[in-house]
Amino acid sequence: MGQRLPNPTTLFTSKPSAACTFLSLLVICILGFYTLHYVHPAPSSSNPQTALRFRRIFLSHATNATVASYLRALTLHSHLAGTPPSLDTAHFVRAHFMGLGLDTRSAHYNSLLSYPLRSSLSAHFSNGSHVDIPLTEPGLSAENGVVGAYHAYSPSGSAHAKVVFANHGTDEDYRALAELGVNVSGCVVLVKRGGDLPRGEAVGKAEQNGALAVLLYTEGDDGFKKGFERGLVRSGAGDPLTPGWAGVDGAERLDPEDLEVLKRFPKIPSMPLSAEAAELLLATLGGSPVPNQWRASLPAGVRGVGPGPTVMNFTYQGEKKVVAIHNVFAVIRGAEEPDRYVLLGNHRDAWTYGAVDPNSGTAALLDIARRYALLMRSGWIPRRTIIICSWDAEEFGMVGSTEWVEQNLANLGSKAVAYINVDCAVQGPGLFVRATPQLDNLIVEVTKKVKDPDSEGATVYETWMAANRSIDIQRLSALDSDFAPFVQHAGVPSIDMYYGRDFPVYHTAFDAYDWMVNFGDPLFQRHVAVAGIWGLLALHLADDSILPFNFLSYVDQLKHYKDVLSSLLDGSVSLHPLTTAIQEFAYAAKEVEHEAQRLRDVQSTSELVLLKKRALNDRLMLAERGFLDSDGLEGRHWFKHLVFAPSSDHESELLFFPGVADAIFQAKRTSGMEGQAKIQHEIWRVARAIQRAASSLRGEIF
Repeated sequence: MGQRLPNPTTLFTSKPSAACTFLSLLVICILGFYTLHYVHPAPSSSNPQTALRFRRIFLSHATNATVASYLRALTLHSHLAGTPPSLDTAHFVRAHFMGLGLDTRSAHYNSLLSYPLRSSLSAHFSNGSHVDIPLTEPGLSAENGVVGAYHAYSPSGSAHAKVVFANHGTDEDYRALAELGVNVSGCVVLVKRGGDLPRGEAVGKAEQNGALAVLLYTEGDDGFKKGFERGLVRSGAGDPLTPGWAGVDGAERLDPEDLEVLKRFPKIPSMPLSAEAAELLLATLGGSPVPNQWRASLPAGVRGVGPGPTVMNFTYQGEKKVVAIHNVFAVIRGAEEPDRYVLLGNHRDAWTYGAVDPNSGTAALLDIARRYALLMRSGWIPRRTIIICSWDAEEFGMVGSTEWVEQNLANLGSKAVAYINVDCAVQGPGLFVRATPQLDNLIVEVTKKVKDPDSEGATVYETWMAANRSIDIQRLSALDSDFAPFVQHAGVPSIDMYYGRDFPVYHTAFDAYDWMVNFGDPLFQRHVAVAGIWGLLALHLADDSILPFNFLSYVDQLKHYKDVLSSLLDGSVSLHPLTTAIQEFAYAAKEVEHEAQRLRDVQSTSELVLLKKRALNDRLMLAERGFLDSDGLEGRHWFKHLVFAPSSDHESELLFFPGVADAIFQAKRTSGMEGQAKIQHEIWRVARAIQRAASSLRGEIF
């Protein structure tokens, strides 16, 4: 216990500039003055009563106006990753952290991003007329700094061909077209965004069916139908040129034409289309009639799916280039366990102004930092180190967070307690949470302490229960925000949360401050609620003497997954290995829960008790790593987690056990015995992962 513990700042390698050094010295001098002249007591935040007092102080210092002012400042300009305005936003966050007197760090990476150069779109009708379709929202131009409508990593290309409507662009939709005798080969395919099919998959499936180009649109509410949903059409996470390692200065980089790089990108071009333009095209299509199952979500008057007679003249030219991206951090060093890290993260970069996505989350994060600084001035020092993370280039595939996790994988693997992510903090009403299951109970308890933003006199928990009749916590299998590298690659227990299921201005230039104050959260009460939950979760994880993990929730979840899997498989595949492994895990979870309760009741602060708590916390913290497999998923080795990761089949019914889901998908294309053997092997792999997690919980090798 008396040994010198490593400094958490070893996670950050960027060297401060002379100006930053001067500012740091100035901040230190100011803090030193206040420390000398205004002495505060330094009670241990691990003491339950003291910890409770600090949590109440944290909640009491929430101010709606402060969060609103942060969001206003963040959304004055569009700030696409890799552009000068994005760097200005990084400087803004850094200055905020430094102004609070927090230990501020940064890390930069050189990553391959994608930008448009030229594009045009025109529709040519059977009567000889044509319409040039605008590719940005009305009233905007290059002078506004808002990038035109494009898909990042789309290849350049052109097409002059008839239009075919393919609904959501799923395999089932293309089968429906085939049954009508409709062939999309050689056509421009129009696809409506919907379901869980990523943009890149929609483009890839159109390519597989012979399309020349793809137009993707999202149904828009009245008033926002002129918006264009910009987005990503590549696969995977992180910098495409440094798969599995960080893109630091001097790093190895794959050639942009390397097959490993090219396979991440679609081979045919695509662009977003506004709902207004899509409705114009749909109204002019003839050919085969629209299938009945598609009609409910289409405007009245749409008769056919094509091909044509409308012809689309499509041209897109873009460029991919290596640019610098910047992560910014504030570190609050722990007093008793400085080598254990609780991380809070949100990305800054936005396709346009980003009032919802992501800067509603950034504003909440800045307010948490402000309130933590107030706690520090009241004498609070966390037991464990807290790291506040502001990520860059998330919109290009979680690039900033992935590069940092890859760079610090060894330290995070042995020292990261948990990661709490908020992307779009406020999209509308209703709290939605995703988490690894051992954090379920903590989430429930924290929501009981925070006022509900939309129900007078109620807590978030009470409103949540009233809306769902239960606490509905989803899981983290999607590849759609910065929790992905932490859970799916590094095995760090994680939470992701937000208010509102979706919003009509997603990735458009209408995602601006005015939309938030008029529609999303006029009084900024939801922002305050998210910041309250987010900050309290981190305080518990940083200050509780025994980590607030309960693996009995994990047991229940695994049992449910086994039951779902059983209903999908026939008797030729045995689930016995999975059943046995879950039973072993359940036994370990019960034992560790009893041990945790006994140690929570111990009042002694003797070195022996502290050592026992430390050892137990390590087992609780590291159990999630047991679900990792060093080989990763077949063909997608970056994904190491065998319980929570995306399946390669985005239409799969399984949102868990991704290796098993992949094997089931592949079995449809192979002989019966070979396919069944593959499924059985993946079940054994999951069973071994669960056994590793159980062994980690027990902390024994015999």
